Amino acid sequence: QAQLVESGGGLVQAGGSLRLSCTASGNIFSSSVMGWNRRAPGKQRELVATITSDGTTTYADSVKGRFSISRDNAKNTVYLQMNALKPEDTAVYYCTLQQKITTYWGQGTQVTVSS
Repeated sequence: QAQLVESGGGLVQAGGSLRLSCTASGNIFSSSVMGWNRRAPGKQRELVATITSDGTTTYADSVKGRFSISRDNAKNTVYLQMNALKPEDTAVYYCTLQQKITTYWGQGTQVTVSS
C-alpha cells in the first residue's frame, strides 16, 4: 500500500517555470518506478516522465528538453521541473508509483499556463 501527495501546481505565464513535488508514504519498494502523467480536458492522458530508483529517466517527446524529472529516495519524493512552459502544457498533473503490477496515483495538481 502507498499514498502519494502532489504539490507545486499553479498559474504561470508562457515561458515560465514551475516545479512539482510528490511525496510517497507507506510500503515503498526499492525497485519502484515513479513518474508523472497529465490530463487536459477533452484530451487523452499522457505519460510525461518516469524515473527508476537508480535514476534512469524517460520523457514524452512533447516535453523533452523542457522538463526534468528527479528523485530523492531518502525522502521518497519525486520532482518535475518544468521550464519554457507552453499553454498546451495546461493540465492536471498526477504523480504515480509503480510497484510490481500495481500503480498508485496521487490526487493531481493543476498547472495552468497563460499566453
